[in-house]
Amino acid sequence: MACKSAFKHHHFPRENILCAVRWYLRYPLSYQDVVDLLTECDISVDRATVYRWCSSLGRS
Repeated sequence: MACKSAFKHHHFPRENILCAVRWYLRYPLSYQDVVDLLTECDISVDRATVYRWCSSLGRS
């Protein structure tokens, strides 16, 4: 049986999502700080989206 991808049905590329979650979990940043960093990389995303990514993919 094939493994289910945690990134299925996401609008953004896997690399962008992983980068946002990694920044939020590794450094003392707010969701808005992560949004600002992604904006500098020409990636437009909302704070709520970053929150959902971190909530669902940032579990240990």
